[in-house]
Amino acid sequence: MKRIFLCLIFLSAVPGFSQGTHSLRGEIRNAGGKKVFLYAYFGEKINRIDSVTCDASGHFIFPLGTNVTTGLYRLSTDKDRFLDLVVNKENIEFVCKGDLTADSTEFLSSAENKIYYFCMGFDRKVQSKLELILPIVDFYPQKDGFYTQATQEYERLQRSEKKILDSLTALYPGSFALRIFRLQQTPFLPSGLTKEDRMSYLRQHFLDDVDFTDTLLLHSNAWSNKAISYLSIYSNNKYNQKQLESEFIKAVTVILSKAAVNAEIYKFLLDYFVGGFDKYHFDAVITYIADNFQDPFSCEDQARKTKLQKKLENFKKISVGKTAPDISVPDMKGKLIRLSEIKSEYTLLVFWSSECGHCIQMMPQLKALYDKQKPKRWEVMTVSLDTSRTEWTTFIKEQNLTWLNGSEMKGFNSVSSDEYNIFATPTMFLLDREKKILAKPISYRELEEDLRENRIN
Repeated sequence: MKRIFLCLIFLSAVPGFSQGTHSLRGEIRNAGGKKVFLYAYFGEKINRIDSVTCDASGHFIFPLGTNVTTGLYRLSTDKDRFLDLVVNKENIEFVCKGDLTADSTEFLSSAENKIYYFCMGFDRKVQSKLELILPIVDFYPQKDGFYTQATQEYERLQRSEKKILDSLTALYPGSFALRIFRLQQTPFLPSGLTKEDRMSYLRQHFLDDVDFTDTLLLHSNAWSNKAISYLSIYSNNKYNQKQLESEFIKAVTVILSKAAVNAEIYKFLLDYFVGGFDKYHFDAVITYIADNFQDPFSCEDQARKTKLQKKLENFKKISVGKTAPDISVPDMKGKLIRLSEIKSEYTLLVFWSSECGHCIQMMPQLKALYDKQKPKRWEVMTVSLDTSRTEWTTFIKEQNLTWLNGSEMKGFNSVSSDEYNIFATPTMFLLDREKKILAKPISYRELEEDLRENRIN
């Protein structure tokens, strides 16, 4: 505790926040003549907003005018060397004794960043100790005196984080860094809970003290981190996909219902979940979200519907059991291939790209499966998301892909891609004669299973 007290004295000596124009000054001793890029966080995404070139000794400066939003930012010299910074109405000055990394950085000024990295280091140490002590709390003989010591230390460690945040908040009530760590705090867990009881307790209380109106934290990764942490409570590596989907549906119902008090936070989390679950092909969760939630900023006017709302409505159209949206795509000679005009008993619709490694690996396997049909019961219609006609046609000819090949040559911006909410390749849809969606396999192995289950192969 003495060490924490000394840290608080040190931090309290740092100047506070003030209005007006400020600057970000840095010295990166290994970056003489290199460019430094400044990015702004919004959720887990970072967007580049500025860049400067260091002088010969590695010095640079970014002006931080009154139009710069308070939030979490990232400095980078390349993809492996970066430093996250809190910007909040103060001058920031630091020295990197090596490359641009947190470990080599010393902040000469900036209360926010001293708080941010102190809290990050403190939390890391506490979590490491909790991970080591938890097996003792769970499995050590309870009548042994050491067990009592361990449980007391387990609870003390949890309380220590709240104490440090409360103490720092008293000194810096306007600190953005402290708002990040407060949002990411987890509830206190009594030592007497079993593992199952802990998970149940976390599900009930993880969001108790969360301020769902703090929209400024959208300018950081705090809300996305909180969402992932909450979903992890519902996850279990022993569950199959259907079981995971069932649990995640419970999770998104709770968090989105609580987030409904603020339209901006609600929309952010809704969009974040839709993108994440789509990326990992949790289709049941996506369909549930599309059926039960909508963008609060959308409206009934079709022309004015938001991109997110259109995405949600498209997900309803492409769930299993629905009729697949009809699309027309030019083949290599420019002739339109229309999905609804394919007369085969079954159709496999595949979105892919010659730049996608998984696609390149899967296509020869798919061709072998397609060619061995006797009699032929299913057709393949591939929609390439390439933008290079040469690469697309060359691959088709080299692999002798004799099924229906089409492409709009617009990548992920194509009409067909929008209709099917395609954000990753390969993405497949198995259709019956009436073009109803029977399955949405996410791998070649799943495709084989779906063909067997539907007695097609």
